[in-house]
Amino acid sequence: MLQSLLDGLVATLGWPAFGFLLVGMAVGFTVGILPGLGGAVTLALMLPFTFDMEPTHAFAFLLGMLSVTATTGDMTSILFGIPGESTSAALVLDGHALSKQGQAGRALGAALFASLLGAVIGAVALVAAIPVVRPLVLSFGSPEFFALIILGLTFIATLGRGKMLRSLAAAAFGLLLSTVGLDPQSGIPRFTFGSLQLWDGVGLVAVAIGLFGLPEVIDLARRRGGIASQATDKVSGVKEGILDVIRHRWLLIRASLIGVFVGVLPGLGGSVAQWVAYGHAAQTSKDPSRFGKGAIEGVIAPATVNNSKEGGGLVPTVAFGIPGSLTMAILLGAFLIQGIQPGAEMLTTHLDLTMSFVWMIVIANVIAVPVALAAVKPIAKITTVRSGLILPPLLLLIFIGAYSERTSMSSVFVMLAFGLLGLAMVKLDWPRAPLVLGLVLGGLAENYLFLSVSRYDMSWLTHPLVLVIIAVSVLSATVPPLRGLWHRRRSARRPVAAAVSSGKEHV
Repeated sequence: MLQSLLDGLVATLGWPAFGFLLVGMAVGFTVGILPGLGGAVTLALMLPFTFDMEPTHAFAFLLGMLSVTATTGDMTSILFGIPGESTSAALVLDGHALSKQGQAGRALGAALFASLLGAVIGAVALVAAIPVVRPLVLSFGSPEFFALIILGLTFIATLGRGKMLRSLAAAAFGLLLSTVGLDPQSGIPRFTFGSLQLWDGVGLVAVAIGLFGLPEVIDLARRRGGIASQATDKVSGVKEGILDVIRHRWLLIRASLIGVFVGVLPGLGGSVAQWVAYGHAAQTSKDPSRFGKGAIEGVIAPATVNNSKEGGGLVPTVAFGIPGSLTMAILLGAFLIQGIQPGAEMLTTHLDLTMSFVWMIVIANVIAVPVALAAVKPIAKITTVRSGLILPPLLLLIFIGAYSERTSMSSVFVMLAFGLLGLAMVKLDWPRAPLVLGLVLGGLAENYLFLSVSRYDMSWLTHPLVLVIIAVSVLSATVPPLRGLWHRRRSARRPVAAAVSSGKEHV
């Protein structure tokens, strides 16, 4: 393995593989900043260019692009409140809140540095997982995947920041939205109201941009100032953001492992991983009420996941051709184009190519993150520009992002509808994150529940792993409210104790 790791490094740094890596990074950097396009769309568009390339050159181009897209997609979410792609939506909550407080540099510094470290941990995980990956993934069936989704849904209470009933209601609406489209089992249209455009369901990117992007643009137009309410002569805080990541290093490691683990599990993807990591950060925080208002932990956790999931997602794709997400499914198409069969060959005959994937992810981020950090100050100064100058391009990006998801005006109408809903939720102080989480997890939950009942009837509820995951879900749902109740009672006792102590001193 060490020899293959060295061969992979030599192949990655050789010419013209390194040149293709740089070209892919340039494409990924540009695409990552544009809302809604994302890594999957870009991979699909770039696949035809790899037909005549050698395998190392083709994957240097594709993985360099994919890695940088995941990193720079965070910048749009933080600066403008518009998710660069669906896997950056969680960053809007606290990243954009920091931007509005004049701390865009700090949020970007934390997000980019966390992305770099997450990519390294994800790549190391890919190397470490090779000897054990097969029994790990094969131990999970449809019942275990369904139980994991239930675990993801238990984070809804945390995402609501104390508004549990409202969080559950928003999540229930998200679950309902996930049923729009063709029934995955019977093929019968559901809740489409006779519209062919809804047969594919409600687009996640359009919903995320509508819920988070459009209300921010309207709020910016209303305030007539810049994105940051606290104008500054110079943008600072990048170093502080990097130090924040170091201070929260254990959260970084835990979030990286969440990204790797969710990336390994087929079908879940980065949209699930970011919300799970965000919920975990809120649950383990001493003061969860800060989340959504500018908590730096709410930036570090999802930014870390965005890149660590890529290393995890490559594990089942390389090992036995099971893509862990949409981007990995498209990357699997690149394997077939190159005439490479995922499986035992990738772990034996083509092990040096597999190891080159590790180096491509690491090197792409090692180059891209310093470049992005160097550009943070001029980019972050956009947050102080007068709204009249920045609103037209922002609106253009919003409409392009929504339209590009399905190249259909129906996605734009969906975005507008959820923009109005987002405005209402902001005005009424309803949490928006649970709705997105419900939409992401709903379709997966339905498929895995159907498969579980079809194959095992109700005996799947007795599977050992299912019981363990459900037990963790119960703890995740009950511990935060109980801990909050204990803190409130403890706070209520303090004034009484202080009054008694004061009375004794007076006597």
